[in-house]
Amino acid sequence: MTTALDTDVRPEDRFISAFEVNHGQTLNGTSASISQQREDAIERFAELGIPTNDLELWKYTNIAKIIDRPYTLPLGAEPASVDPSQIEPFLIDGMDAHRVVLVNGRVDESLSDIGELPPGVVVSSLAQAGKDHPDVVEEHYGKYADFEDEAMTALNTAFVQDGAFVYVPSGTVVEKPIFFLHVTSTDQDLFLQPRHLFVVEDGAIAKIVEAQHSLTDTQTFTNTVGEAFVGEKGNLDHYLIQDEGPNASQVHTRAAQQKDDSVYSTQTITYTGEVIRNNATVEADGSFCESNLFGLCVGKDDMHVDNHTRMDHVQPDCNSNELYKHVLNDESTAVFNGKVFVSRGSQRIDAYQQNDTIVLNNEAQIYTKPELEIYADDVVCSHGATTGQLDDEGIFYLRSRGLSERRAKILMLQAFTEEVISELSIEPLRDYVTDLVRSRFATYV
Repeated sequence: MTTALDTDVRPEDRFISAFEVNHGQTLNGTSASISQQREDAIERFAELGIPTNDLELWKYTNIAKIIDRPYTLPLGAEPASVDPSQIEPFLIDGMDAHRVVLVNGRVDESLSDIGELPPGVVVSSLAQAGKDHPDVVEEHYGKYADFEDEAMTALNTAFVQDGAFVYVPSGTVVEKPIFFLHVTSTDQDLFLQPRHLFVVEDGAIAKIVEAQHSLTDTQTFTNTVGEAFVGEKGNLDHYLIQDEGPNASQVHTRAAQQKDDSVYSTQTITYTGEVIRNNATVEADGSFCESNLFGLCVGKDDMHVDNHTRMDHVQPDCNSNELYKHVLNDESTAVFNGKVFVSRGSQRIDAYQQNDTIVLNNEAQIYTKPELEIYADDVVCSHGATTGQLDDEGIFYLRSRGLSERRAKILMLQAFTEEVISELSIEPLRDYVTDLVRSRFATYV
């Protein structure tokens, strides 16, 4: 079942009308509480409206223009037909992983290869988890991604039907990465809204890789919300590769909560897309937490990539590291707005935030705004931003050692991005990203 959005009314009204038609049918939820969340969320979305440039947090990204298109909402359970050979180019060489393929936001078991999991570990669709593990879903779903102030999160909460689910019980180590391969396949302009929930309990360890790709040239918009919980002494690495092509736009929201002595690391590699907004919020709700947020964008053509982060230190004795880098060519645009928030009483916080950008021509643009908001006095917090071009002296030095100008520039760009790429702890994934970035730089010079 699909629902075409009426283009004769405001975009907000299109979604509200679609919800009213489908609520209680395809949008029923797996429990009374989730069903109630849907109703609360659509009411809040109606109050907030689609974000516009009038809002400070959306000042440089006109997402309303992209949403105001004749998209179709794919509601119901009709699977898209994808042949196994079509996903082969998207697999990561040498990465032995528990693989789950989602087509248009829904898990396709015929394309997945989960393999043998440690006892108690669950890797499935969110819809299936709601039936098989309602207690875990009820405890964590909707607890970390707040829709009260985020219209796109409210919209996702109202319409969500499926997505990815991971549950790692206390003390369990998942040795192999869990790989969620997201594929868009359609001959229509689709508006997709997957929802992900990752729960890593006390003392558990897991690595999750998400990769987004497309088999279509149609215009698509994906409004994703992902929530993660990392229990006491738990460890979760979460990596996202955005490579859906030039006609794909998205808002990707991630919200994580950590407990005592836990480690959470997230990294986003943005390679292709039309307009992309990434929201990453981490709440260190425990002492002695370590939080790491990294991002890399290699822009070309008229790509627009907006990274917004918020690192909330609400307990004492924690540290966080944040580094986002951009390399921009052609008429591409990047936005970075990162806030480190230290609440009153959260003493002995060590927080670092940095945004660095290389702009290769006069048409590319970067808007950057690193922020600190601190209400404690025993802290070590720093932030900064740099923007510039390739260093002529560095190029001259490399050329004096026998390198061509082109090769010298590529090497300098690779060196600039290495600080982010080296944080990828899975070697085949690191090699894959290195090759992607190197191939893009070869087109720059």
